[in-house]
Amino acid sequence: MQLSFSKYHGTGNDFILIDNRLHTFRDGDASLVRKLCHRRFSIGADGLILLQEKSGYDFEMVYFNSDGRPSSMCGNGGRCIAAFAARLGIIGTSADFLASDGPHHAKVDSYDASTHEAVVSLKMKNVDFIEHGDGYHFLDTGSPHYVTFVKDVKSLNVAAEGRKIRNSSRFVQEGTNVNFAQLKDDALHIRTYERGVEDETWSCGTGVTAAALVTALQAGRVDPVNVETPGGSLQVSFETEGTGFKNIVLKGKATFVFDGFVNI
Repeated sequence: MQLSFSKYHGTGNDFILIDNRLHTFRDGDASLVRKLCHRRFSIGADGLILLQEKSGYDFEMVYFNSDGRPSSMCGNGGRCIAAFAARLGIIGTSADFLASDGPHHAKVDSYDASTHEAVVSLKMKNVDFIEHGDGYHFLDTGSPHYVTFVKDVKSLNVAAEGRKIRNSSRFVQEGTNVNFAQLKDDALHIRTYERGVEDETWSCGTGVTAAALVTALQAGRVDPVNVETPGGSLQVSFETEGTGFKNIVLKGKATFVFDGFVNI
């Protein structure tokens, strides 16, 4: 069987996107997801995303990490699937879609028809509670995130240090994403170790959101927060609500890479 796909990335966080409205892809096949996401033997990606029909919504987003397991919300993936849907003509400049953590609204702020690159603003779930520990912060922005601040994020061994925290006694069963952040040059610089990928990724949308909200608390709730990842720039805006946050929006580029076919 020949499967068509599109490759996208959101600031270096890359995905295989499949139009699965006809259910040509068996979404329970973890081994196939692992195979397609393998960077040496197949297409290669941090994750695989299915676009499916869903009553009451423009579409449904079904996301798998590169280990083949269904995952929680992916912010960069949410921005990329909105750009993908616009390219397919499913939506115009906005979308209401369902993901693993509930409904989301996306706005396509700009779209280049020649390159298919878009700038997408994605509304994230509200955050009602942030756990503040000894040298860390823990919160759920659609996915669980551990945030810690370091003196020099550029030189840090993110894979090694992130793996230690992700596999600590508290997180070894369910896992957590681990974000290392540094405020520098009027921007938040962040690197992320992602569960399911089990390595550093070039960007993580829910991680950027988590670190930005923690930074806003520490810096007097500055809005918006400009964020630099190894893969590019993002922006997080929000409103405060008591000790929590609402109307959280993650904004940045969603970039088309190529279309292809693969035999499965």
